Amino acid sequence: MREISDNVYKILEKEEKSQIYSLEKLNKFADDVKNQKKQLINLLLSLKQENKRIVGVSAPAKGMTLLNYCKIDNHILDYVTEKSELKIGKYTPGMHIFVEPDQKLLEDKPDFALILAWNFAEEIMENLKDFQKAGGKFILPIPSPKII
Repeated sequence: MREISDNVYKILEKEEKSQIYSLEKLNKFADDVKNQKKQLINLLLSLKQENKRIVGVSAPAKGMTLLNYCKIDNHILDYVTEKSELKIGKYTPGMHIFVEPDQKLLEDKPDFALILAWNFAEEIMENLKDFQKAGGKFILPIPSPKII
């Protein structure tokens, strides 16, 4: 049996002190998530009302969770782009949005691209800088929606 690192006990103590599992903290977290969902939906719908075209960029599991939780479907996103050959030509789980190669974003030139792998936003924006040069803008959904 492996010895438990002292770091584990330090982290448990820190969690206990910050009361991250208290009902109050968990309820606040739930309220924050609902508020962020509302903000994102409102932003996307207002852009659609302006006849702006929006696509999703990248198709990680966390992005699919976001699409399903927010009920963002192909009425909001025209398609999702991806660099992985395994996902191209398929549909996103739940919302059934068609997955295109990243190159389509550069050829099609939609107005906005919702980054679904927000933890890699800088790398994605760097890889797709020609999209921005052509006038496209990125949307970061987390921690609160913003247009870049």
